[in-house]
Amino acid sequence: MKPKYYISVGALVLLMMISVILPSAVLYAGGNPYGIFYCIPGVLISITVALVLFYANRAQMLKVAQMGKDCQEIELQSVQQLPVGLCVLDSKSIVVRYNDYFYEQVLDGSDMIGRNLRDVIPFDPTATEQEVFFQNRYYQVFSVTTETENGSLTAYLWSDVTELESLRREYENTRPCVLLIVVDSYEDLIQNARESTRLEVSVAIEKLLEEFISETNGILRRLKNDRFVAVIEEQHVQKLINGKFKILDDARNIQIDERSSLTFSIGVGYGAETLQESEVYAEQCIDMALGRGGDQAAVKMDGGFRFFGGVSKGVEKKSRAKTRIVAGAIQDLIQDCNNVFLMGHRFGDLDSVGGCCGLAGAIRLMGVPVNVVVHPEKNLSHQLIDLVTREVGGDLFLTPEQAIDTITEDTLLIIADTHNKDILDSVDLYRAAKKVVVIDHHRKNVNFVDNAVVFHHEPYASSACEMITELIQYFKFEGTLDSVYADCLLSGIMLDTKNFIMRTGVRTFEAAAYLRKIGADTVKVKGLFSGSIEAYRSRTEIVGSAEIHGCHAIAIAPQDTPELRLVAPQAADELLNITGVSAAFVIYKTGDMVSISARSFGAVNVQVIMEQLGGGGHQSMAATQIMNISEQEAKERLLKAIEETEKD
Repeated sequence: MKPKYYISVGALVLLMMISVILPSAVLYAGGNPYGIFYCIPGVLISITVALVLFYANRAQMLKVAQMGKDCQEIELQSVQQLPVGLCVLDSKSIVVRYNDYFYEQVLDGSDMIGRNLRDVIPFDPTATEQEVFFQNRYYQVFSVTTETENGSLTAYLWSDVTELESLRREYENTRPCVLLIVVDSYEDLIQNARESTRLEVSVAIEKLLEEFISETNGILRRLKNDRFVAVIEEQHVQKLINGKFKILDDARNIQIDERSSLTFSIGVGYGAETLQESEVYAEQCIDMALGRGGDQAAVKMDGGFRFFGGVSKGVEKKSRAKTRIVAGAIQDLIQDCNNVFLMGHRFGDLDSVGGCCGLAGAIRLMGVPVNVVVHPEKNLSHQLIDLVTREVGGDLFLTPEQAIDTITEDTLLIIADTHNKDILDSVDLYRAAKKVVVIDHHRKNVNFVDNAVVFHHEPYASSACEMITELIQYFKFEGTLDSVYADCLLSGIMLDTKNFIMRTGVRTFEAAAYLRKIGADTVKVKGLFSGSIEAYRSRTEIVGSAEIHGCHAIAIAPQDTPELRLVAPQAADELLNITGVSAAFVIYKTGDMVSISARSFGAVNVQVIMEQLGGGGHQSMAATQIMNISEQEAKERLLKAIEETEKD
């Protein structure tokens, strides 16, 4: 303000002097010798006015300066009395100054001047905004840094948000959460039970669920005989998660007869913003739980799905009503398209390639052009492909590149023996297809094919070939399926059941009987499993190098092993023949990728172990693939996953 003031005073005095002197000068120049004296009174008046203005403004300046000092004092007092904490730190987090609130409330009366604040309070001095928890209080901290001659100083404003944080936590804990509870295969389990047994089971189920809901402040309603819905608060869901859903174990204690017990599948709509969204989450979770064989709870978290339980084998459904309906839908899709491509997973085995070949034989009888898409080198079914080529010709098979070049909008793609997008034989072919059908028996994976027109998924089935055999029986076509296709389907069933030992149900034998009826040759199928003497020696070497960790056998296969991808799973099967071994794992490396083949007789759920390493599969047969690590590192991760599973 001072520069502007001096300019205005000087201009005023100059203007007054000019207004007096100029007329005097004009008079003097006009010949009046006394004209110059006319300016004297004006000059005196101007000087007087200037002095008066100077002293008046000097007093005002002094008053303003005093007011500035008063304002600074008020600012200091205000900072000291602010209802929030304020502290000033140097570049090394040394406390330079703080106000009364920070001293009394945050520091609880501790003197910190000249000391490093980080020694007492855990916070990030570089963050402009952060939340700090200290002495059971929550603080929202904002910072502003200023550069001075002696270095940088940072002011931190500490706002106590403990009450707000408590309200937020209370809101999150009391949000309603929908739980869908399904009794697995309830109708199939009790269909032959006596009426009294049915009533006893129904009462036991309701009593168990009433005891479960009584531990919360939620509500429970029965939708059907085998389906319930519960609404509870999220704080009680967190207790269920911490307790690993103990209700699943309690459900298994409900016996139908000497050999059968009930299991629950639970879908939890956790973390939703609204009740409607929670119901959607719960539906997604119950689909995942049922798709993985039941007897488990699925919870949708921020990072994906989390599963609990799953220790029981899937219960085989005796009814084929669903199969008949699905067969009709798939046949309608086949007859409405121009051509059909059949594809399995990478490094296709007898179940994947054999299932595609068997289904291709049925589609040919419908008069629709069909091809099996398989990589000519990267597959484990060379003998089967050679057999089909000799019997029906090589025009049945296409490479993924050939299929992509000929696919159209009216092409139907049928995926067999997998539902995981990441392990398809050709991901590009899947992306190019407009109509997709999935036929699979593996327990449901998070990254499943989500755009399928028909998603035929039965995790209790022994193999994809069993499912395809059942579908073929409901197809309507002229003629009889060629025996070579029956051989293909039977080979897949025998592979996944370990010659009808593992995961074999009544429907498995019925499917095998149908294939035998239409001409499947068991001797010819057995020949598809034969291997070279080098492969046999390699398998024996892998088994001999295994280490036993508790009830787990772990072996690392040499990289120079011939037919490594085929030999490693066979070695895992062989390891199960060792006394005391409940689960076997074979680790092998191909290129930059380490693979683990896992096998068990069902007592150990190898699927859960492999899922921790990014893989999946079945309770008794699973696998995973890990990039850019060594076999020893893979072994260490495997042992850690086994340890974590045993804790649960």
